Amino acid sequence: MQIRLSFIISGMKALQLVEYGRFEMTELPVPEIADDEVLIKVVACGICGSDVHGMDGSTGRRIPPIVMGHEAAGEIVQLGSKVEGWSIGDRVTFESVIFCNKCEYCLKGQSNLCNSRQVFGVSCSEFKRQGAFADYLAVHARSLFGLPDGLTYEQAAMVEPVTVALHAVDRAQIKPGDRVVVVGVGMIGLLVVQVLKARGAGEVIAVDVNPEKLSMAAAHGADITTESSIGMELDCAIEAVGITPTVDMAIRSVRKGGNVVLIGNLSSHVEFPLQEVVTRQLTVYGTYGSEGDYPECLELIASGKVNVDGMMSAVITLDQASEYFDRLYKQEPGLMKVVVRP
Repeated sequence: MQIRLSFIISGMKALQLVEYGRFEMTELPVPEIADDEVLIKVVACGICGSDVHGMDGSTGRRIPPIVMGHEAAGEIVQLGSKVEGWSIGDRVTFESVIFCNKCEYCLKGQSNLCNSRQVFGVSCSEFKRQGAFADYLAVHARSLFGLPDGLTYEQAAMVEPVTVALHAVDRAQIKPGDRVVVVGVGMIGLLVVQVLKARGAGEVIAVDVNPEKLSMAAAHGADITTESSIGMELDCAIEAVGITPTVDMAIRSVRKGGNVVLIGNLSSHVEFPLQEVVTRQLTVYGTYGSEGDYPECLELIASGKVNVDGMMSAVITLDQASEYFDRLYKQEPGLMKVVVRP
């Protein structure tokens, strides 16, 4: 296989989860690329909440040893022999979901539901795919997106969670002027608040038990902040936690005939107020990942309609990442999104 190279690369540094709760800096071989892939020099990669929840084994989706990380951006340093339309040196980000582009879902544009989907930085019973807390990563060319001029690598590393928020809002079928509640305003919830405003929603209510998060929600566009929204008779609720009390609250917050979107999946099972849904004819949507949303989300960030800078608590080196994983796991106050620069 003929590969175009910008330079010869041997080994690379990577942060590896070697056992639950313990990371090690290690030297790994640089990934070999297929003829339809590129090699990316990772410049920035965000620590996702799913990484933090997964490091203790509770989710079953970060089985050691694994290099985590899927919210990344960087520079192309190698091209596979069949790759067209990209050049060495291009600044790019990429979809976190690896899809086949052949199954019925991929052919319908629903690559997030691909029958053989995998995710960078995830290791579970079905698959293992190394992630981007490393110097280099091999990515299929069809998953790439160029960065707009002026967009930093750190901002680009935030685009994946923005696509999750945008896809959830699209699932909600929001109409201009709709009154919407966002239950749980961690990072995804805060991004949902901003996307709702960008999409023309009317009054946006942010719900959380954490006063600091409510203050951030207000700073990022929420019209009302509160610890409860039950009984508000709203048009739509978007739930971004995934536990029984917050799912229940979301369902009880909407009017008859309203929509509820569930993003959060902190718990694998929750109690469900079935009679509330049935007797008030509510529509409940699940949402997973995104569907072709990267270009729009990159533009939302570049234009300032979605502000990700205010959510970045720290930009760190790969050597510091283990420490920050521990601080995030302990839910250190004021610490939200941490971006790693390998």
